[in-house]
Amino acid sequence: MPTTAPTANALADVTASDSTLRRFLHGLPGVDAVGLEARAASLGTRSIKTTAKAYAIDLAISMVDLTTLEGADTPGKVRALGAKAVLPDPTDRTAPTTAAVCVYPDMVAVAKEAVAGSGVKVASVATAFPAGRAALGVKLADVRDAVAAGADEVDMVIDRGAFLAGRYLKVYDEIVAVKEVCGDARLKVIFETGELSTYDNIRRASWLGMLAGADFIKTSTGKVAVNATPANTLLMLEAVRDFRAQTGVQVGVKPAGGIRTSKDAIKFLVLVNETAGEDWLDNHWFRFGASSLLNDLLMQRQKLATGRYSGPDYVTVD
Repeated sequence: MPTTAPTANALADVTASDSTLRRFLHGLPGVDAVGLEARAASLGTRSIKTTAKAYAIDLAISMVDLTTLEGADTPGKVRALGAKAVLPDPTDRTAPTTAAVCVYPDMVAVAKEAVAGSGVKVASVATAFPAGRAALGVKLADVRDAVAAGADEVDMVIDRGAFLAGRYLKVYDEIVAVKEVCGDARLKVIFETGELSTYDNIRRASWLGMLAGADFIKTSTGKVAVNATPANTLLMLEAVRDFRAQTGVQVGVKPAGGIRTSKDAIKFLVLVNETAGEDWLDNHWFRFGASSLLNDLLMQRQKLATGRYSGPDYVTVD
């Protein structure tokens, strides 16, 4: 189900005004929901075994943004999470590090110290996460705090109320403003797909985020009932593929929330390979927002190596 769009030259003009942006977004082809879900389900039946499975598990570990976003987070918890990101399996130093640790802005400095010298990135949620209900000045201050503390990546939330009301230019301008404040930090734009209601809205949000300069588009905060699904992630993968075809700019994808098992993670990797292609099979372009997923990946990794399934006591409790 390809997403057709105007030429790259035309894309330069679509954000000139609210009306041109609305015309462009509503001119995107409607999503065949039945076809989308059927394709996602079909790709999820692919069987990955032996050496390919071992490769996929290590790749998935390297793509995890190990996350703690709770009001009860403490410096000790964040240090422990950072240590786990750097050395996921203390009994097997061949296990890859995770891509990043994701925390609130006030914990960025602690996380940065915990992963120093490892190559693990520190990501920070911002812009009044998870609801995003704050004035733009407050959102930008949130981002500045995170970046000043050393965040390598910023995960922002869009104003879903503005988006659903059709105020697309407001959402676009906020993303642009956040991107500018990020400086060298990469920007992940969270849509909260479970609140966007329709696949058409997810497609529109994907293109809106990419037009505004997102380095990644991300499904969810993990704080609502419906988070990442194979179907909404497939739709976003189609969008980044087609956006690169139109503009030459590659954008990453991050499904977040609800991905808990190795089997689920491998299904998502198949989606990436079959939809966007091998260029996205790298943690620079694809991430899993997760907390419990890493434990299952580690247990499955050990089972492949030893033939024994150690169970949950084998891994640390986050």
